[in-house]
Amino acid sequence: MSFDHWDEIRTAYQVARVGTVSGAADALGVHHATVIRHIDALEQRLGAKLFQRHARGYTPTEAGQDLLNVASQTDDQFTQLAGRIKGRGDEVTGELIVTSLDALSPLLVPSIAEFMQRHPDLRVRLMTDQRLFRLEYGEAHVAIRAGKLPDQPDNVVQPFFTQHQRLVASKDYVAQYGTLETGNVEDHRFIGSTEEMPRVPGFRWLNENVPASSIWLRVTSMKAAKSAVQANMGIGFISDWDCEGTEDLIDVLPMLEDWSAKIWLVTHMDLHRTAKVQTFVRFLREQVKTWGVDVS
Repeated sequence: MSFDHWDEIRTAYQVARVGTVSGAADALGVHHATVIRHIDALEQRLGAKLFQRHARGYTPTEAGQDLLNVASQTDDQFTQLAGRIKGRGDEVTGELIVTSLDALSPLLVPSIAEFMQRHPDLRVRLMTDQRLFRLEYGEAHVAIRAGKLPDQPDNVVQPFFTQHQRLVASKDYVAQYGTLETGNVEDHRFIGSTEEMPRVPGFRWLNENVPASSIWLRVTSMKAAKSAVQANMGIGFISDWDCEGTEDLIDVLPMLEDWSAKIWLVTHMDLHRTAKVQTFVRFLREQVKTWGVDVS
């Protein structure tokens, strides 16, 4: 016997429980002929009579009683399993996988820490790899993405905030080279991206407006660009909310709209309404109001 025959076993269990074919058919929502066919097939497969047929209905034989006991235990276990699964669905437990931009870690990590304090049975995996994780394959529960509106099918996309960037340099650099308003682009040193088609708006603007010969350093992250600017290595972009250690940095141009990016909260429709994902998304939408970013 295998799980493939569960329908037949469940039918025999209902017949043994209620004592009649018609009663079992009503309980299962099937035709009485289906009940008879299942019983005949199961008896043939087992090589034993499971029921004594008589005018009042069906009475389990010794073999039938054994089957009833096993099926009853199995049915109870399935009921308990369904209850446990349903209960877990209402709890914020287990593992929550979040994928985000590495540049947002200073904002996101403290908020995740607070969320985990509220839900001590939760474990979080935060992934800041540059590749696009596929929610449809369960690679993440919640994705924080930047740029154009994500259009993957079956994803639920919500606006999160708008990230603005500043083009800055250190005081020492400005003292030596001036700002972009006081000199030619070709006379400056810029910090750009290692990618040919960067997703960060500022890096993309540099590729389009600054000659490659003027990009003296190329990096893979906004964090590295900020460190390079602070080390007097050239002009680079920082996020407008990133004020830590930037007291000595000077804007070399007023902020442009081209340097802004929409940030989105993305979940997959299959997981979007689970308690764990819903609770975390609601929490983030409250937290973002304290981050000092543009949520308009």
